[in-house]
Amino acid sequence: MSRIGNKIIPIPSGVSIEIGNGNLVTVNGPKGTLSQQVDPDIQVVIEDQVLTVKRPTEQKRHKALHGLYRSLINNMVVGVSTGFKRELEIIGVGYKAANQGNILELNLGYSHAIFMAIPSELKVTTAMEKGKNPMVTLEGIDKQLIGQVAAKIKSLRPVEPYKGKGVRFLGEQVRRKAGKAGGKK
Repeated sequence: MSRIGNKIIPIPSGVSIEIGNGNLVTVNGPKGTLSQQVDPDIQVVIEDQVLTVKRPTEQKRHKALHGLYRSLINNMVVGVSTGFKRELEIIGVGYKAANQGNILELNLGYSHAIFMAIPSELKVTTAMEKGKNPMVTLEGIDKQLIGQVAAKIKSLRPVEPYKGKGVRFLGEQVRRKAGKAGGKK
């Protein structure tokens, strides 16, 4: 029994869901519109402002798709109603972040600055306050796209385990290693 797949999705006010040809689920809300193609075997049912996802059999494939599509549809409903936000923290001496529109400029200790074009569906903001680490904030309605762009930014300078320098998610714990402490005796 799938715990995730069997959960209901309450539809907030101001959000409308349409199920089109070939199981295309389209979610409209105050922040925008998202759509997702659902496998033809999985059944999506809307009744009384509640959406449920049902599977036809107990096959392993159907069980996997059941929870997957329920999560994807729930993320679309949350995205168009409240939106998603991801914050990245840049730790290191001389590391900087700035943006002009949707062009993100990062100085991460390389000999050159890195310019990255952020997709137009997302909004990027940077903050560089004195005494604090530079921050990059991504906001949008598509959780998958935000996660993908945040992972790409993070991969430009992964956190190293000795000094903890690099790009990390806000609040992420990094496991530190001891240096060469036991070298001389």
